[in-house]
Order: sequence, then C-alpha cells, then structure tokens
Amino acid sequence: MFYRIFRVIVRFIIFVLNGHMVVLGKENIPEGTYVLVAPHRTWWEPVLFAVAGSPMEFSFMAKAELFHNPIIRWILTHAHAFPVDRAHPGPSAIKTPVTNLKKRNLSVIIFPTGTRYSNNVKGGAALISRLARVQLVPVVYQGPLTFWGLLKRQKLIVGFGEPITVSRQGRLDEAAINEVDKEMKAAWKKIDDGINPDFVYVPDTHKAELEHEEGKL
Repeated sequence: MFYRIFRVIVRFIIFVLNGHMVVLGKENIPEGTYVLVAPHRTWWEPVLFAVAGSPMEFSFMAKAELFHNPIIRWILTHAHAFPVDRAHPGPSAIKTPVTNLKKRNLSVIIFPTGTRYSNNVKGGAALISRLARVQLVPVVYQGPLTFWGLLKRQKLIVGFGEPITVSRQGRLDEAAINEVDKEMKAAWKKIDDGINPDFVYVPDTHKAELEHEEGKL
C-alpha cells in the first residue's frame, strides 16, 4: 500500500517540478515479473522507472549505508528496497531479488554498470534473470542530469526496449555473461538512437576510480 501511495505522490511531484515526462516502448514490457536493466545516469532514475513501469511494482538495490538511518530505512523498506554492501555484496545480493521476482510478484530494477560513473557491465543481472526464469527488459533515460535541469523543465524521456532472454542451457560462465552484456549494451544503444541519436552520456571516470578505491577500504 505504501509503495502505491508513494508512487502517486512521486508522479505528482514530477508533474509539478517538470511536467515533461515521456514514456516510449512500453508495449515491449512482457507479462509477469522481469529484471529492468539500465545504464546508470542519474540518481532519480529508479523513481522515474518505477513510475514509467506502473502498474508493476519494483524492488531495487540500495547501498547498505542508507539503511543506518531508521527513518530512511523505514521508507526504503516500504518502497521495496533492499540493502547491498557494494564492497562485499554477499549471497543476498542475488537471493533477495530472485525471491522478489518468484515469490513476491515484484520486478527488479538493476543497474549492471553499478554506478553513474562507469560503463563497465557486471554479470549479476544475467544470473538473477536465469535463476528467477524471467527476462531482462532494457530501459534508458535521456534527460537532464542535474536537479537544475529538472527544474528548468527539460524533457524527461524513458524508453523501454525489447526483452532479452537469458538461455537456461549450459553454464552461465564468463563467455555466456559477456554475451548477455553485449546484448544489453546493444539494446541500450538502439533505444538511445531511437530517442535521440546525438545523445551521448560520458561517465565521470575520476569519480569511478574514487568509488573503486573506497570499495577496497
């Protein structure tokens, strides 16, 4: 119930602050639950994707540090978020989303690149998709990357692509994961080109290096 109320409130806030959200390709979304995969470009993407993908409800990973605050923890928990230690993810980073997909009727939002400052794709999404026996649905965001741009009412565009099926045959080894990663990147590019072929997102590699070093500590 909280999730649905929160989504209505968020939809209203988006309308008041910006009023220019466009959703494309929603016909590509399959029936049932799925893993929504996106390149990470701004911190408000999970909110936009959750609104764009309604009426489906989503769960998503959030860094464990956010759950230290009891108020934020309550909000995140009721918004179907679950904590993940980015430095040491552990088995729950896979088990929790698989359980949400199979038993709680919640789709999962995953950013395979991990952070907004990297283009390196990781293999967790493919493994979750295979274990839960659901498809990957690629999605991209094009729009303002700063809060000021949001307030200037620059258009927010969310585009869904055609689902990707992770094969259940054979081992999900490095080669198989790399193949899925290539499919995701190609799907993101196809969606981006369909929205605006001139759009280019350049991650902050310096911040990516800093996050990598922090993860080692």
